[in-house]
Formats: sequence, structure tokens, C-alpha cells
Amino acid sequence: MSVVTFKKPTEHVALPDWYARTWQMRQIADTQQSASFNLRADGRQLRNETALRTKWDTYHNDARLHDRFTEVSQWQDVLEQCLQAVENEIAKLTEEKCATERELESLTLQLNTVAECIRQRDSRYGNDLVLSDEGDSELKNELGVIEHLKAFLTNKCQTAWEQINRLKEVQFSLQLDISNKKAAVAIDKENFEMTEDCSGTSYKPDPLRIPKNSIAHEAWLEHSQYKKLKADNELAASGRLREAMYWSREKAHNDLQAQHDATDYGLRRCIYETQRQKNELQWQRQKMMNEMEKMSKEIADLEHALMDKTNSAKLAETRLENRLYRPGAELVQDEAHFGLRDEVLQLRQTQQDLRKKIDDGKATYNDLEEHLIRLDQDIANKQHTLMTDLRCMDMRDVLKKGDLAPPATQTQRNIQLTQIEEELPKF
Repeated sequence: MSVVTFKKPTEHVALPDWYARTWQMRQIADTQQSASFNLRADGRQLRNETALRTKWDTYHNDARLHDRFTEVSQWQDVLEQCLQAVENEIAKLTEEKCATERELESLTLQLNTVAECIRQRDSRYGNDLVLSDEGDSELKNELGVIEHLKAFLTNKCQTAWEQINRLKEVQFSLQLDISNKKAAVAIDKENFEMTEDCSGTSYKPDPLRIPKNSIAHEAWLEHSQYKKLKADNELAASGRLREAMYWSREKAHNDLQAQHDATDYGLRRCIYETQRQKNELQWQRQKMMNEMEKMSKEIADLEHALMDKTNSAKLAETRLENRLYRPGAELVQDEAHFGLRDEVLQLRQTQQDLRKKIDDGKATYNDLEEHLIRLDQDIANKQHTLMTDLRCMDMRDVLKKGDLAPPATQTQRNIQLTQIEEELPKF
């Protein structure tokens, strides 16, 4: 029995071709395996290299971030110290300015006091209202000194106000820069503490962009140095200004004290001269009173002498008249006639001399009385001048401070004026 076989109607491969294809497949497999091995080796090398590069890049960038916020923190500390120094300087300069303004207020009081003293001394009377004595000269000099010092201290206050404004500008600039540095340090610290496993990491649209206001590190360093240099310059200028203001106040105080002493000396000199002249006038008045008393007595004596000569003249004229009635040849001009005639003429001349002397005495008495009135007026003027200068001295007591302050009570003032401290008992 035969078997029927069927053959697939496709082209059959020859055996050599079959062996060849097997060899070819092996070669291809070997090639692919070799390429895969090389690729795996390259991939492993690439992975290792990129891992190391990424690790070191991350390390170096962490170090850079650490160095950066450390540098910014150091500059922040430096600027904070500058800011503290600026704030302290503002407080000190403000205190100096307030002290200078208080000195200006005291100058206003002194100016009003000196002006009132000048007005007070203008109320003097008569010839005591001199054009310019030592007191007036010193008061006017003191007025000029006070006005000059007032303008000088006002200028210093204006300069201090401008310097305070500049310090406040530096303060605001430092505060803004410190605030920016704090924000930058916070951002860099946050970036330094971030890892690849943080939840906040993500791809960003354009992280490589450079902002328009970005500056180079050298420019940033120059900016920080400029801030510190400007603060140091303003602090130095403010320190010099404070020293100048203190020196100005001390100089003003010393100049005013010297002028106060000169003015007080001038007023005391005027008081002394006025008192001396008043004493002289009072002595002259006393002498005038004594002389008037003597002159009044002399006039009374002259009038009494004139009255005494009246009876004598009547007697002599009566005798002479009676002898005119002698009779006949007895009416001779004998020695008695010539004697009586000479006596009458002498008595008439004596009466005339006495009347003239009385008139001269009365005229002299009237002159003495008129001069006495003038002396009384001058003494009253001197007394008013003394009271005026003493009131000026009392008004100037408000300008004295410390050891130079006036006595607290009137008794102490009297003791000081009379200088009897050594005579008082010690308790």
C-alpha cells in the first residue's frame, strides 16, 4: 500500500542555506550582545559620571550657597552695627541740638533782661542821663554779644537739623539694605537646606533667565562698601558737629560770663561813682545849709546894726539941727559943728554901707538857696539813678547760677552787701 505525501507549495531552503542562516543569526546575536554590552558599559559609566558630577555640583553649589549667605550675613552684621551707631549718633546729636536750643532759650531771657536794663537806665533824670557811661557801654556790648551768640547758635542748630536729616536718610538706606540682605539670607538658607527629595521642587518655566535689575558680585560688594563708607563719613561728620556744638555752647557760656562780669562791674562802678557824687552833693548841701544859717545870722546882725545906727543918726542930726538956732554971733561953725557934721555924714555912709551889705547878703542867701534847691534836685536824681542801677543789678540776678547765684533771703543779701561775714558769730 503506498502513502501519499504532500509538499508545501513554498520555496524550500537548502541545507547549506539553513546552516548559513543559523550562523548569521548567531553573528547578529553576538553583534547585538556586544553592542548591548558596550552600551551597558557606557550607560554604567555615564550613570556613574553623571551621578558623581551631580553630587559634586550639588556639593559645590551648597558650599557656594553657604559661603554666599555667610558673606551676606557678615555684611548684614557690619551694616547692623553701622545702623546701631547711626541710631546712637542720631540720639546724641538730637540731645546736643536740644541742649543748644535750651541755651538759645536762656539767651532769649538774657536778651530780654539786658534790654529791660537798658530801658530802665533810660529813665534817669537830669544830668544823670548821660550819653554813654561805662554801664551803658557794657550793657550795649552785652546786647551785641548775646545777639551774635544767638545767631551763631541758631546756625549750629540749623546745621544739626540738616545733619540729623542726612543721618536719617542713611538710617533708612541701611534699614532697607539690611532688610534686603535678611531676605536674601533667608532665601539662600532655604535653598541650602533643600534636597532633591523635597516636596517643593518642580520644573520651572525659565529658571535660566537673568532679571533686568541683576548686578554683578563686584557691583554688589561696591554697593555694600559704599553704604558702610557713607555711614562712617556721616558718623564722623556728626561727631565733629557735636564737638563743635559743645564747644560753641561752652564758648557762648564763657563769653557771656565774661561779659556779664564786665557789665556787672560797669554797673557797680556806676553805682559807686553815683554814690560818691551823691555823698559829695550831700556834703556840699550840708555845707550850704551851714553857710545859709551863718548868712542868715549875719543878715540879722547887719539889720540890728542898722537899727542901732538909726538912733545914733537921729541924735546927731537933732543936735546939728538944734545948734542952727543959736542967736547972733554965736552961730559959728565951731569944732562941735564940724564934729557933728562929720558924724552925720559918717552915720549916713555907715547906714548906706550896711544897707548895701544887707542887700548883698540877701542876694547871696538867695543864691545859696537856689543852689541848695539845685543840689536837692541833683541829690534826688542821684538817688533815682542809684535805685535804677540797683534795680538793674537785681534784674540781672536771674542771669547768675551756681556759686554766683544771689542770696536766698534779704538778710543774706544785706550781709553780703555790707561784708560783715567775719563779724558774725559762728554757730
